[in-house]
Amino acid sequence: MNRAELVDAIAEKAGITKTNAAAAIGAFISVVEDEVIKGNKVALVGFGTFEPRKREARTGRNPKTGEAIQIAAKTVPAFVAGKTFKDRVNG
Repeated sequence: MNRAELVDAIAEKAGITKTNAAAAIGAFISVVEDEVIKGNKVALVGFGTFEPRKREARTGRNPKTGEAIQIAAKTVPAFVAGKTFKDRVNG
């Protein structure tokens, strides 16, 4: 499912216009991104948690040459599915 299909599905399920659904999805994504960038978690009970995770610096390999390279430490976004969501996926 792509963004346009998601907008259509939410508009139909919520009984709102596609414009309002697109605005709501955009606002949701923006708020989650802003909070994770600030270093905060966004927890939606039953659905899951969006959070920043720190990756330590490490040594990797250049796949072309096999030469060892240093990979810098960085922060990456992560999503952990909640119990209810996991249970629904597993039937």
